[in-house]
Amino acid sequence: MNLLLLAILLMSPGPQGSRPDSPGRAERSKGPKIVEIAYADDENPRHKLLLFLPKKPTTAAPLPLVIWIHGGGWRQGDFRSGDALIRPLIQSGRYAAASIGYRLTDEAQWPAQVHDCKAALRWLRANASEYNIDPERIAVVGPSAGGHLSAMLGTSAGVPAMQGDLGAHDQVDDRVTCVVDLFGPTDLLKMDAQAPTGATLKHDAPHSPESKLLGAPLQSVPIQAASANPITYVTSDDPPFLIIHGTADRVVPYGQSVLLDTALDQAEVNSILITLKGAGHGGRGLDQVDGHIRAFLEKHLHGAGVMIEETTVEVTPPKSAKPGKGTRPTSR
Repeated sequence: MNLLLLAILLMSPGPQGSRPDSPGRAERSKGPKIVEIAYADDENPRHKLLLFLPKKPTTAAPLPLVIWIHGGGWRQGDFRSGDALIRPLIQSGRYAAASIGYRLTDEAQWPAQVHDCKAALRWLRANASEYNIDPERIAVVGPSAGGHLSAMLGTSAGVPAMQGDLGAHDQVDDRVTCVVDLFGPTDLLKMDAQAPTGATLKHDAPHSPESKLLGAPLQSVPIQAASANPITYVTSDDPPFLIIHGTADRVVPYGQSVLLDTALDQAEVNSILITLKGAGHGGRGLDQVDGHIRAFLEKHLHGAGVMIEETTVEVTPPKSAKPGKGTRPTSR
């Protein structure tokens, strides 16, 4: 099953009035337990997460947790959008999982987004025993803007300005065990300079996703932009990273992932960059690295399997398809 494709396709909220913790008869018979949680002790609908627990865990011991952070350019998306990615992990019985929401740029500017993600992480760690989760084995995964926020959680642990004080658990540890960054921005001020021919987005424009994130034209607020860069906070005690990016990405330049991988390597952090040669933003080629992601999670959350290595994946051209068929939407 192509986990990433399904996750990218499922980017919008569920039907209005639906209750994710009240599945239908067929779902109850074979699906995981799903709990919707307000993690910040307020009524904000974006301060919610879905927690997925396997119906038949492979062990009675606490399970590691995989947290999905949705993409959407920090301006769209929903905490329900991670369902398709994490269900296969839960169905294996080896993982619990969560999909978390955060405030978008129509409501709040940086650093509200990372404050929200850390509040959700702290809630999950503080309540881990109630759900038989191991608080010392937590991975974060996300595409595009979600990759950016996942990388921020990986590099900015313990940084006071990135902590926030949402919820009842603001003193709980905000470290994560490992990070999977799928084509996320890492140095906002360099994005236009790195843009390939045919780029579809001007990041320095006043109404770009990055400018809306910061609340001002990107290049006019360099200090604020630096505060939103995962590479700003890289230190030698950061967790292992798996970074995946296509060389033909016209939305988030491939060079963004090279910058982060280089910074992590220089700090002697375990970083693996998987290059998808010829792949675009969230497009074809992701199905060819599902095994890399699963192996990375197995190694760092279960201590099982072998360590994967940096590699370039030659993206297999799609089989002949009718116009309009076989394409994948971006997650930004």
